[in-house]
Amino acid sequence: MRPLSFHERGVAAPTVSLSGLLAGRQEISGRTDVDIEVYVDEILRSGFPGIRNLPDTPRRVQLDSYLNRIVDRDLPENGVSVRRPAALRAWLNAYAAATATDASYSTILDAATPGEGDKPTRQTVATYREQLQRLFVLDPLEAWHPALTPLKRLTKAPKHHLVDPALAARVVGVGKDGLLRGEGERVAAESGTWLGALFESLVALSVRASLGITGARAYHLRTANTEHEIDLVLEGEDRKVVAIEVKLAATVSDRDVRHLNWLRAEIGDRLVERVVVTTGRDAYRRRDGVAVVPLALLGR
Repeated sequence: MRPLSFHERGVAAPTVSLSGLLAGRQEISGRTDVDIEVYVDEILRSGFPGIRNLPDTPRRVQLDSYLNRIVDRDLPENGVSVRRPAALRAWLNAYAAATATDASYSTILDAATPGEGDKPTRQTVATYREQLQRLFVLDPLEAWHPALTPLKRLTKAPKHHLVDPALAARVVGVGKDGLLRGEGERVAAESGTWLGALFESLVALSVRASLGITGARAYHLRTANTEHEIDLVLEGEDRKVVAIEVKLAATVSDRDVRHLNWLRAEIGDRLVERVVVTTGRDAYRRRDGVAVVPLALLGR
């Protein structure tokens, strides 16, 4: 089970159903008072039920302990010999800083060991990565490669996420005020802020935690030349698709929906909904048909 999705945390009452979006018959309406500061609070509080309601200091201690226990106990108990715990922690820190990117694993390793000649081997890192995914610490979002479509030259690299963006926020070590000021070092990010990456990770967590009842699966899309990319592509059992872009802002421009409209031109009626998830107050449908939905209003 994943940590709690945003709507499961009881912060606001959703008005837009993910199931309705996948069915292609969802009315888009609603208003929320949730603002950017509430989203930051929820990122930092975590979706772990046993952690999120603790006071600030004990919660930070618990998040740190969670990560330390993975390195010191859980991996060895699963038969993984961690000869250099500091190197593993550095790699995990670099992976967290690559949240919401599809950075290559060699790029992440270089970021973890800058200027070091004695780096962990690829095989060692691959073992760590596999086990951390099995322990549900890493939760990568696979690339979409649909069958029987005209789409060509799509990347195969997954987009990186930890199971809870609170863990990534804790690893990078930027608090609420710093996030709101745009602080936070990222790995292999071409644009955007660290808060934007964490918000995208919160949206990805919330969407994937809600997909169990639908039978749909979540992916991301990026063309090899990086001309087009879409943060979340949901594909149902009937091969119908919902495409979702995530924007850390309250307003949506024509530029923000260009990749969604490109995908509609490519796959036609198979794309049943185009959605931009925002930090705004109102859910509405644009004149071009794109649904604009604050995360607080997006439910199952």
